[in-house]
Amino acid sequence: MTTLSAAILLFLIMDPLGNIPIFLTLLKDVAPKRRRYVMVRELLIALAVLLGFLMGGQLILKLLQLRQESISIAGGIVLFLIGIRMVFPPADGGGIFGKQGEGEPFIVPMAIPGVAGPSAMAALLLLTNTQPGRTADWAIALLGAWLATSVILLCSTYLFRWLGESVLTALERVMGMLLIALSVQMFLGGVAAYLHLAI
Repeated sequence: MTTLSAAILLFLIMDPLGNIPIFLTLLKDVAPKRRRYVMVRELLIALAVLLGFLMGGQLILKLLQLRQESISIAGGIVLFLIGIRMVFPPADGGGIFGKQGEGEPFIVPMAIPGVAGPSAMAALLLLTNTQPGRTADWAIALLGAWLATSVILLCSTYLFRWLGESVLTALERVMGMLLIALSVQMFLGGVAAYLHLAI
């Protein structure tokens, strides 16, 4: 996987367009002067968590005694479920990571699992385990995806006003379909590696 394709994968997983309505709902009771501060704080927390998984991915795999094929197959399944929830969102309107809490959000659910969700963590574990010598490339991909996600989310009020909910919903469906395709490829890659096949 190239650095660009890894960045695109992580960007799709973070799903900034799909998170815009949810983030706006979470921040509606927060004072307008604090909204940008809260979003920046949550985005930085998410970045720190994801960088931790990127740097400590190999150690986690060794401690848990997991094989590359297991991470690939499990990551494909998780991404598939996330993609399905993006294409067919829950009826309760809670978005891809459930219902929101009350009060000013802190870490949950904006940072985790909003931006730094289990699917992003699994993808980072897979990347570091597949090609451990390219940690710098994966860090660049992560920073690129996080930066694009941050810009979109920080401009969420304007994007929601300009594009409208229907356009954002359609874009989220398209991103979900792409994520499903990527998850199927990841799953098949894991199965092929386990069975020593070439696909």
